[in-house]
Amino acid sequence: MAFVNKQSADQSNELAGSGQPIDFDPNDPDTVKVHYDVSGWTIDQRAELSEALANSELPHFWDEDELVVPEIVEERVDALFEKLEEDIGPFAILLAEDAESTEFGLDEWSDVDRAVLTEALVEAEVPHRWDGLTVVVAVEAEHAVDDLLDAIEAGELISTTPNDGTAPPDGVISTIFLATDKLAKDPLDAKSRKVLIDLHPQLDRKIPPYGLAQRTWAGAVDGVGQIVDHIVAGSSGADSESDVIGDAQELRSLIRPYV
Repeated sequence: MAFVNKQSADQSNELAGSGQPIDFDPNDPDTVKVHYDVSGWTIDQRAELSEALANSELPHFWDEDELVVPEIVEERVDALFEKLEEDIGPFAILLAEDAESTEFGLDEWSDVDRAVLTEALVEAEVPHRWDGLTVVVAVEAEHAVDDLLDAIEAGELISTTPNDGTAPPDGVISTIFLATDKLAKDPLDAKSRKVLIDLHPQLDRKIPPYGLAQRTWAGAVDGVGQIVDHIVAGSSGADSESDVIGDAQELRSLIRPYV
């Protein structure tokens, strides 16, 4: 999760959870504000966060690399961050400027190897920051990072991000839409069932097709998985036709704007 900091003052929590619109003036000194530092996030991850905040109608504003919200919605924002962590995380942990640190100059490394290191640091939850081609890490993680560097140089550690060969098939959104459109009308349509069953293992909820928001894609992949589960359950005798229809309708509605 992002680094969180509070600026305190007295404020009533009367509107919290009431469903009423919350007036939020970030310049009001009497408002308790919560700051989330997302400077370690990628541009795409910040875009996903902005979209999620807008969809949830949560009051907020941006102060450079910090998201600022009123304290009365802190729990809701924390829950949103947890959901984003599940869908598009993990997120980088930024090393504070005044933290004890160790520097590793990697100017002779390739861009690919530096990207592999960044991915490994994020996965290992090592606080770090980049200063040009030098990576600065928390001093207590020095030995662990040494091991990562050795593994990358030895070719023992490569990117876990799937390459182009594991990207979603061309036209995947249209394929899913056509299959769900048919299943929403006829849950026993054999061709559409087979399409989704064969397609599901090729989908990674963290790797969307070009131009599709990751949260939307993750929901689509989950939707395909639910339909496939119902189909498999049905083949073993369970009555899942109504579930297939319901999930197909929901998934069709989700991806309709992108077809």
